[in-house]
Amino acid sequence: MSIDHAEQEHTVRTGEQRRRVSNPRVLVAGASIAGPALAHWLRRRGAEVTVVERAPELRPGGQAVDARGVAKEVIGRMRLDAAVRAACTDTAGAHTVDADGQVLETFRADDDGGDGFIADIEILRGDLSQVLYDDTRDGVEYIFGDRIAELAQDADGVDVVFAGGDRRRFDLVVGADGLHSELRAMVFGPHERFLRHLGHVLAFYSVPNEFGLDRWLLEYQDQESGRSALLRPIQDATRAMAMFYSASADFDVDHRDVAAQKRLLRERMAGLGWLAPDILAHLDDTPDFYLDQVAQVVMDRWSSGRVGLLGDAAFSSSPMSGQGTGLALVGAYVLAGELAAAGWDPATGFSRYEARMRSFVEANQEIGRLNARSRDLPGPDAEPRPDFTGEWFTELIGRAINGVELPDYAGVPDSAPRH
Repeated sequence: MSIDHAEQEHTVRTGEQRRRVSNPRVLVAGASIAGPALAHWLRRRGAEVTVVERAPELRPGGQAVDARGVAKEVIGRMRLDAAVRAACTDTAGAHTVDADGQVLETFRADDDGGDGFIADIEILRGDLSQVLYDDTRDGVEYIFGDRIAELAQDADGVDVVFAGGDRRRFDLVVGADGLHSELRAMVFGPHERFLRHLGHVLAFYSVPNEFGLDRWLLEYQDQESGRSALLRPIQDATRAMAMFYSASADFDVDHRDVAAQKRLLRERMAGLGWLAPDILAHLDDTPDFYLDQVAQVVMDRWSSGRVGLLGDAAFSSSPMSGQGTGLALVGAYVLAGELAAAGWDPATGFSRYEARMRSFVEANQEIGRLNARSRDLPGPDAEPRPDFTGEWFTELIGRAINGVELPDYAGVPDSAPRH
């Protein structure tokens, strides 16, 4: 593929010589959480940042996401702690209940210093995305309703053709476009090569709060069928977020075919007790339905030349880990810092980013796999459910929450945001 260069000021490298770039142009694909978080740090490190998002605007609502351990430290270093906490769901904790609504077990948001099953920083994905967008919109170029259609990289840059027809050249390109990353497929290969289905399907959508929900998440699990239904509070007390899990060995519904997804959910949840029928009654009226397989992304490398990946596009740990947002926030901090510390040389910056993040990612993916296995259907061929009471699990949780160093990147430019 041959693309005319939009700009000609780049010079060709010779031998092992590497030029250090003072104001690199970086294109980020995806404007959910990982993308705007990376834009924040890239801008502070001196980069000129463009974020392209195929949706026409920020997507509201979505699943409640958490920040624990080092992820909270990153939010603090972003100077966004107050803004994030102001947008939180204010969930007091969670109750697991039986089919009659009787409480079986309770988890509080202040358990384990706020880093427990229900974190003290819990926020809807769309609300966190809005906080990050508001923080970066004045210093970052956002392009909505467009996507990368083609790209070609050489020793000095990446030529990009957008679906809308624009052609531009960047020093670096980062895919932060989620589990079904188009950029990953374009550069690294088909989705099937990297997606690992964990045997479950997850759906969530908002419903009117006609259930008397007040700051407490409620979860009902049907042990025989491996299905569960949840209701969780959100900031708007007149509404609630509903969630469904079901075990599913196969998944063949297009992740963009909403009508087919709703039919699948009704079929999978037929006969489920507790409040499930009342929650399903709102399925056709909800403005923010989402359903997808519970899956992880497992890759040997998260970069190829001048193109890198971040967040779910690179290392989805699945919602079963509760740490996808933490990985995105921490990864954004480390990726921008390592690239800047390497003088924006992609080989060095991407390599150091992967070295710092790999163990942290693997611990969180292990948590996701274990939690998925704990919800598997019982049967003679099923693996034994994990025993979460041992010291090994406590150690694993520690690595999943705090198991990565956050360097200060002394000597690296840092233009702190004004608030």
